[in-house]
Amino acid sequence: MRGSRRSGKNGPLRSLFSRPVTGPSPEPPEPPDALNKARLHGSLQLRHIDVGSCNGCELEIASALGPKYDAPQFGVRLVASPRHADGLLVTGVVTHNMIGPLHQTLAALPQPSVIVACGDCAVNGGIFKDAYGVAGTLDEVVSPDVLIPGCPPHPAAIVQALRSLTGR
Repeated sequence: MRGSRRSGKNGPLRSLFSRPVTGPSPEPPEPPDALNKARLHGSLQLRHIDVGSCNGCELEIASALGPKYDAPQFGVRLVASPRHADGLLVTGVVTHNMIGPLHQTLAALPQPSVIVACGDCAVNGGIFKDAYGVAGTLDEVVSPDVLIPGCPPHPAAIVQALRSLTGR
């Protein structure tokens, strides 16, 4: 039959018979302290700074903010300026070249602010801990409020940790 519309695998109704791309959201963990949760009011604006990573964590952060894991639905957003941020999302181990910009970014953050260490390099130095270009670990410069371990961390783990701050 010419001109008939068939539904099925390749027809116009194929989206009705396919699985959804998204999955159920994990439950948010408890916030690190009541002060940050009360101050954030369900919204978290973060300034991301890479102080010396291999960019694996950045790919997973992009995935966490993308349509599949959809961190913005929980009030998480990246901003371009530390002056507009509620906190800092740090990836990588602190290198000699980035210790100055990290201090400048920390000084520009409104206080009180939250510091999130994303990935093994930011949490404990990772595989680059003893490299010649490394100035130290993040906790030697600033004390992070939230740690997201993994090399690189899974996007679901990133979303779950950020949800602990927004309470959503």
